[in-house]
Amino acid sequence: MITERPAARTATAQVYEAIKQRILEGAYRAHDYVREASVANELEVSRTPVREALRELISEGWLEAIPHHGARVSAWTQQDAREVFELRLLLEPLAIHKAALHIQAPQLGELWQLSARMEWLVAETGSATRTEIAALNHEFHRQLIRASNSQRLILVLDNVVRTSVVHRNFRHYRQEHLQRSMQHHREMLTAIEAGNAPWAENVMRAHLLAARDLHMETTTTDDV
Repeated sequence: MITERPAARTATAQVYEAIKQRILEGAYRAHDYVREASVANELEVSRTPVREALRELISEGWLEAIPHHGARVSAWTQQDAREVFELRLLLEPLAIHKAALHIQAPQLGELWQLSARMEWLVAETGSATRTEIAALNHEFHRQLIRASNSQRLILVLDNVVRTSVVHRNFRHYRQEHLQRSMQHHREMLTAIEAGNAPWAENVMRAHLLAARDLHMETTTTDDV
């Protein structure tokens, strides 16, 4: 079996992270084309790692392939948002219910660390900070889902949650919105720590409902 050389993989990972960061920060907006040659020139790499990074980003839903035109940033309609949140509202409360019953101490410790880091960042300002909060928020939910110990739930929700985070615009979140979200995270972990699955499930549902309503309220035609 031929494997990718470490140096090539490192270059691909760097390009992948650079493009993803620009999408999260809004430097690349919905329907913007990400040109292979331009990225290679800007990042001073060959076109091969750029091509590989674009393929990965397309497979994960950050970009979409347009025949004969290239890769462009995926758009998200209000209907897309509603459907994704509907799926999350059905499945993520179930995942956290299972997590409350099956979580291991190291997993819970990692979740508390993620929660504490986000709470600290909420006091900061700027698009870079909001981008880090978005990344940590994704990891928090990903770890919660993994703690469910249900491989089918993990497989289904991994793509759904990633899609949601790709298109969530934390720039629209006011301080009180972020603080409420952090309080939800903390209460979820408190419920899990107590082994109270129904409590954890209800907090997750409230958390997602608040996020859905805020997204629908603040998303404009420029964001979708």
